[in-house]
Amino acid sequence: MEITRARPSLYGEIAHGLGFWTDRSAVHEAAAQGRALQLQQLIEAGAAVNIVAVDSITPLHEACVQGQTQCVRLLLDAGAQVDARNIDGSTPLCDACAAGSLECVKLLLEYGATVNPPLFTFSPLHEACMGGNSDCVQLMIDQGAFMEAHDCHYGTPLHVACARQHYGCAKVLLNAGANVNAAKLHETALHHAAKTKNADLIELLVEFGGNVYARDNLNKKPIQYTSLGSPSYLSLEFYEKTPLSLQQISRVAVRRVLGNRAHEVIYKLGLPNRIISFLSYMPPPTIEI
Repeated sequence: MEITRARPSLYGEIAHGLGFWTDRSAVHEAAAQGRALQLQQLIEAGAAVNIVAVDSITPLHEACVQGQTQCVRLLLDAGAQVDARNIDGSTPLCDACAAGSLECVKLLLEYGATVNPPLFTFSPLHEACMGGNSDCVQLMIDQGAFMEAHDCHYGTPLHVACARQHYGCAKVLLNAGANVNAAKLHETALHHAAKTKNADLIELLVEFGGNVYARDNLNKKPIQYTSLGSPSYLSLEFYEKTPLSLQQISRVAVRRVLGNRAHEVIYKLGLPNRIISFLSYMPPPTIEI
């Protein structure tokens, strides 16, 4: 079996460290295609697991993009750098979240992957929201992901979830205490929901305190991005004309005060189950007769 090795360079022994620019190697190919036996043989023969191809992509990046959990484990066991960055600044954890590979995400975290890397682009949580992977979103939040991490182009993870119409991801973020009115150039998640004409997302955001009167950098309210008479228009029109109920105002106020501690604290208040369900945005408990 022919093994691709790093060519000699002035850096000498870094061949088994960061590696250096090369064509796509046999290690990359095996990792991406899930050929675990071949990958193991390459590693045992001394192939560099951190060798980088074009755009600084490592074999670990490749395995995570494709959700190849067994190959990810082999690479990490062999010393692959868990927080290696490609040319865009993305780490393997970003790629695993984007791919929606929950097992790869868990494995990377087990090996010490940084949940909140100092990136200049999407965070792993942004990537999970972009891909609509609500399980990964929840896991990242449980591991301490910053829900207000701000990408200069896309905004917060909630902005991304709403722009891509991933209702499940948006609900996970909001339940965990994400700021519903966080702004990117004065544009809120509700503006995104209006632009995508998604009435379900609009309703969800308003329930969590989304401001229907917020204006973006073009001085437009969310309703101004909908079509006259459409479901999304009618929904926003209703919310603009109808004051929130006292119950709703109370729920939003409690959530605003507690922030991302709401889910934990509400259950310790000694309130009736029905009120706890309401404050937690859960269906009311079933009463058996």
